[in-house]
Amino acid sequence: MVKQAKKIQDKQEVKIPKKNYVFAVGRRKESVARVRLYSTDNVSLSGIMVNRGEIIVNKKKAEDYFGKGSSNVFKEPLHITNTENKFAVTVVVVGGGKSGQLGATVLGIARALDKQDKEKFRPSLKKKGFLTRDPRVRERRKVGMGGKARRK
Repeated sequence: MVKQAKKIQDKQEVKIPKKNYVFAVGRRKESVARVRLYSTDNVSLSGIMVNRGEIIVNKKKAEDYFGKGSSNVFKEPLHITNTENKFAVTVVVVGGGKSGQLGATVLGIARALDKQDKEKFRPSLKKKGFLTRDPRVRERRKVGMGGKARRK
């Protein structure tokens, strides 16, 4: 008996969609923000239309997500680089509280802008300190120090 030769089928080329965004990660305390900076006009993400100049955080507008107390701190990296209406920004942020999430978002946006055009944006972002990760984190609990309320 002769074994039949198996037909080797040509694998169809899988087209990988070209990324039309810049990705960066920002961290602060326990928070991690994954930022995408889109340079296209309109972006549709999970049924939400994002236009240029808008910042969407966890499927909500940044103003609604962070509230009035943030005083538009998340727009500062875009304001300094004069790119407020040039990019659509989407952020997925997890962990920590609102303050940590805000800091992580700002760092992520600044890093994404830095990736977009290092020569143009890096000096101004570096001068204002937006590219520096804040190393301060919560101090761990130590044995023999009482509890949270009875710290020595």
